[in-house]
Amino acid sequence: MSYIEFKNVCKEYKMGEITIKALNDTNFQIEKGELVVIVGPSGAGKTTALNILGGMDTATSGKVLVDGREVTKLKNKALIGYRREDIGFVFQFYNLVQNLTAKENVELATQICKDSLNPEEVLKKVGLENRMNNFPSQLSGGEQQRVAIARAIAKNPKLLLCDEPTGALDYKTGKQILKLLQDTARRENMTVLIITHNGAISPMADKVIHFKNGTAEKIEINENPKPVEDIEW
Repeated sequence: MSYIEFKNVCKEYKMGEITIKALNDTNFQIEKGELVVIVGPSGAGKTTALNILGGMDTATSGKVLVDGREVTKLKNKALIGYRREDIGFVFQFYNLVQNLTAKENVELATQICKDSLNPEEVLKKVGLENRMNNFPSQLSGGEQQRVAIARAIAKNPKLLLCDEPTGALDYKTGKQILKLLQDTARRENMTVLIITHNGAISPMADKVIHFKNGTAEKIEINENPKPVEDIEW
């Protein structure tokens, strides 16, 4: 059994008399410790799949399993616990608390988890050892995204889910963030999923899942993923 399994997952939204299929019989598998890039055009179902995996949305039908646990069966408190303990989220926009320092933003996340990591140590790993006491308004976009990643990593989650994490960043800063995510997957043996519309970053991944029309149309395995520094786009 794979670490993550999507089995015939469908997601439908009702808009009056119209039914929209965001996911249509989606199947894929991910192994523990893999860095996975999910690519596809807008409306292909990428974010819907990520939200269902992260427990922020529910499937209409099908099964999602994580480490042998059927996430699609979780209800209420169990689902809250799953999001709190097992999932780290990184979004395009940083969602930092503006009146808290970088360190305090990370500490806030660790207070709700059982096996969290030391906030200062995690901030050092993401290169912010000299910016811990700065507020978000005093940080660049790339530094704020590093705080957001540190906040997610400090929870010590099983899965790090990233939705367009470089979308609001310039090219150079975006490459730094992708390198950080690649290094995190390798160093922490953490399973990392990155949603992007930019297929050019695919060579950095262990596995690339191509979404189209609400389904995982094609899955590619990279036997020798490239370091982010060697990728141009």
